Formats: sequence, structure tokens, C-alpha cells
Amino acid sequence: MSFGDAWTGPVLVTGTDTEVGKTVVTAAVAAAAQAAGLRVAVVKPGQTGTATGEPGDVDSVTRLAAPLTGRTLASYPDPLAPLAAARVAELPPLELYNAVDAVREEADKHDLVLVEGAGGLLVPMGLRPSGEPWTVADLAVSLGAPAVVVARAGLGTLNHTALTLEALERRAVPAGVVIGAWPTEPELVHWLNLSELLPNLLGAVPAGAGGMDPGVFRRSAPGWLTPALYGVLDDWRAWAEET
Repeated sequence: MSFGDAWTGPVLVTGTDTEVGKTVVTAAVAAAAQAAGLRVAVVKPGQTGTATGEPGDVDSVTRLAAPLTGRTLASYPDPLAPLAAARVAELPPLELYNAVDAVREEADKHDLVLVEGAGGLLVPMGLRPSGEPWTVADLAVSLGAPAVVVARAGLGTLNHTALTLEALERRAVPAGVVIGAWPTEPELVHWLNLSELLPNLLGAVPAGAGGMDPGVFRRSAPGWLTPALYGVLDDWRAWAEET
């Protein structure tokens, strides 16, 4: 799969860490794909931290992008990795092949299924039938799906991003990078990181995009993403000059 081809079917959205902007990037890709005429579903295998009463990730994506379908497979009250949250709450952990079947079910009815992980690529999500933990990386392999890696813009991102991309490459999972929160006033470190990430870069979402009016968000999203993710960003030099 080349970056010139638009991605279809199941697509994993993972990150280099927690709180890097996965949910907003998921919403941006959903909005851009729907603007291009695709039927889009968003699946969250494991939502944690529900005890706070705050909207879940699928709720946030639905507010911003209004995908055709939004689905959460398992929810847990504590803000922990999904497998740990299931154990603490004494709730059934999510089984890998139940998650695979659920995503494939949506893929049969939609053109694009965005599957948003939790935390980073190797966070324990649930259990296999054997009782062994599984991760978002395992889900990508089982689905034969490519991955969008959401990364920070600032210091430390190059190592975290390289480690995540290397882990995906070892599993033969095609992957590209989207910067989850490009600062309003970028500094030298941000521009230098951008230049290093450029060969794998599929987009850059502005910081604060999650707080936009949904109509403005949906109109703006294609401008943040390259054509592989249904955007119109095809000249990073021009983008940098405008920024």
C-alpha cells in the first residue's frame, strides 16, 4: 500500500503514547472520508475511564465528524489500560477475535472502518482465547489493516515514533504518521521534527481542533490530511509557508 492510494476497509488509529490526539485525528479522517462520499464507521474496542461521566471517544468523534456508525465494544470505569481496567472492575476482558469479528462486521457495511486504540501500540487490550494478552498491533495483524500512528509535534517524538513504526514494520503492518496537535506558534524543534517525519507523514491536525465548531471542523479536516486519508494536502512546502 503506497501513500498515494486512499486507504479503505479497516484502518487502525494508534499513537506513540496516550493523550497524543488519536480521537481528534480519528474524527478528522472520518470527516474527510465522508466529505469524499465514503460510508464511515468508527469502532473503539476498549473505552476506559467511564466513571468520570465524560463523553467517550466515540461520542467525541460523533460530535465532530458524525460518522455513519459509531460503536464501542467494551467499557470500563477506571482510566487504565483496557485489560487492567477490566481486571480492576472484575469485568470480562475483551476477547481478540470478538473484536476482529465486530470490525469485520462493520467493514461489510462501510467503505472505511476506523478502529481507535487505547494509549500506545502495545498496550494490553484484552485476552486471546488462550488467555494471553493482545494489543492493538495484534488486532492490526489479525485484520490485515494498515495503521495511522498519531505522534506529538515536540521534543521526544522522533524516538517514540521510530519505535512505533519499527514495531509495525516487523509485523508487516503498513503505517503512516499524523501529527496530532500542530502548535499555533511552532518553534524550531517542531519544524525540525516535521522535516524528519516527512517521509512517513500523512497529515498534521492543528492544536485545539477538538474544540472547533463541528461544521468548521468538517470543512477544515481535508486540509489537514494527504490524499491517502482523503485530504487535499499534497504540498508540504506550501503548507509550511502558509503556516
